[in-house]
Amino acid sequence: MNSLKGLGIVLVVAGALALVYGGFTYTKKTHKTELGPISFSIKDKETVNVPVWAGIGAIVAGGILLFSSARK
Repeated sequence: MNSLKGLGIVLVVAGALALVYGGFTYTKKTHKTELGPISFSIKDKETVNVPVWAGIGAIVAGGILLFSSARK
């Protein structure tokens, strides 16, 4: 499998996941305070929304890469 075909598969899978889930959430540590033996940390959850057009674009681009590499 050449690299273009592999990239095409990755793009199609990523685009499908973007359409199914619509985004992803990650935890970001913002503050940490230590007061003697006591330690406090604040963690914020950040959400990143993936637009529908980006998911569709990734699927189309991946499909183009798959079909163009299959013809060679």
